[in-house]
Amino acid sequence: MRQQRRQRVTPVAPSPQAAPTRTVLSGLPETGYALIVDGRAKSEFKVKEGADKEARELKQRFPMLQIKVYDAEANRSEEIVLTPAH
Repeated sequence: MRQQRRQRVTPVAPSPQAAPTRTVLSGLPETGYALIVDGRAKSEFKVKEGADKEARELKQRFPMLQIKVYDAEANRSEEIVLTPAH
């Protein structure tokens, strides 16, 4: 008959120091523009042209991704859709 092995568990006392707290950010900037990829903010830009350029380049490389440019002042986002070249 096979014997079962038992593992000895050593109890760990809780640390007297308080656990570090994390600040949860919304991920969206309060000013400027953000590049949102599949629902997550990835990059921030000061000007819209920079965000648009980066979004279009990324969409060309990875067309399956959902890419948006978020405008913090207007509090809205614009989805990037590539049109086929003729």
